[in-house]
Amino acid sequence: MPSEIADHIANVSVIDTHTHQPGDYAWEGPDAPDILGDLFGWYSSSDLIVAGASPEAVARLQDSSDEDFEGRFAGVAAAWDMAQFTGYGEAVRIAARDLYGIEALSGATIRAGQQRLEALQRPGGCVALLRDRAKVDHVQTDQGLRVVDLPRSSAEYFLRDLSLVRLASGEIEYPILEEATGVTVRDLATLGQAMEALFARCAPLSIALKSQHAYVRTLVWEKRTDADAERAVQTVLGAGPGSDDPQSEARLCLGDWCLARGVELATAYQLPIKLHTGYLAETGRTGTYMPVDRLRAGHLAPLLMEYPDARFVLMHIAYPYSDELIALAKHFGNVYVDLCWAWALNPFASKDFVRRFLHAVPMNKLFAFGDDAATPSAAYAYAVQMRRWLARALEEEVADGLLTTRQAIDSATRLLRGNQLACFDIEGRQRAVREATSTHERHPWPYRYDRVESAPDAARDVPAS
Repeated sequence: MPSEIADHIANVSVIDTHTHQPGDYAWEGPDAPDILGDLFGWYSSSDLIVAGASPEAVARLQDSSDEDFEGRFAGVAAAWDMAQFTGYGEAVRIAARDLYGIEALSGATIRAGQQRLEALQRPGGCVALLRDRAKVDHVQTDQGLRVVDLPRSSAEYFLRDLSLVRLASGEIEYPILEEATGVTVRDLATLGQAMEALFARCAPLSIALKSQHAYVRTLVWEKRTDADAERAVQTVLGAGPGSDDPQSEARLCLGDWCLARGVELATAYQLPIKLHTGYLAETGRTGTYMPVDRLRAGHLAPLLMEYPDARFVLMHIAYPYSDELIALAKHFGNVYVDLCWAWALNPFASKDFVRRFLHAVPMNKLFAFGDDAATPSAAYAYAVQMRRWLARALEEEVADGLLTTRQAIDSATRLLRGNQLACFDIEGRQRAVREATSTHERHPWPYRYDRVESAPDAARDVPAS
């Protein structure tokens, strides 16, 4: 029997602070994944490769144009046996059982589940799955500056992060920035103008500023002078797009300057700043790229001290540097911690993190959930997973006599939605999106870039997290 705590957690409408879902069209349209692409199309493929599956077998597994379900799964079946109990594997099993009626994955059972997937991929099925079955209030999605206009019906459900990742990585010469702002970057002054124009256009309709520059450079931040940044601009522009190392001094200097300007602008527009910390997801290069020392959240301390009025949301519990992150949240009033992705990375570590956090940091600083997924089915599975492990954490607190049942229930509500409502201007941004979409026919949708750039996260140059 579920405990009173577990029953409460299972029914609270949770705020999903981090996803990469582009909207309902991607899951319901002609390019929607089949069941194998749906189950194994995101982070779970990393564990398959680490368990011994070849990248070629995983690529075939995810190829929805290949109708040989049995053959595609056979290539990774041995690896799946080894990976099924990881956090990623647990989420796959949750989706398979709850959504597709599959108790044990095999070529035959997967084929039988395809029809259930197709029934879910009806028009409106994406939001229905998230809102009604996953009990997600809304999602906050990061699409980089590769912004594809959302269907009008779901725009205020899929609130957008404004991406700073390329600028924070010291990359300033790419067409979409000029297309979005009308400013050609020639020097530091025009770079500043482009950033101001980008925020003026997008920030009023964005829920937060987001950067995952840890994928390409260190999280170490230094305050940079305009003179140094000007020299860096000229060096980077002279090197040309894609020809310079993100860890070069010029790119680091420019990225630091852009991150500082981004924080200042985000604060002016009342946007929290979401920053990736800790573990990297590199599904295209699994097992070859993990510069762990540069991923520590503690590297951000100078930035946190420089901007005490900004609201920083540090993501993914900085795994495996979680205690360092707790120390930052305990010390800095402007730091919030987001458990997004962490439950799937390591559910036991995340459960223990919640307990350690509650006894070190005021509980209003912690957000329980972000799915960090690309499909609503994966988001559903991660939401179920989170609810179960959060319940375990709070049940242990009660069993150890540290919380009462009433205190655990009240704490759960705060972690699942109350803290997020206090940090993000959700109602205001939804109202702004609603007003913008209602006048779309008379005024072009201001959060749309008409040309889609080559997506860095799709190419795995700057992965999704």
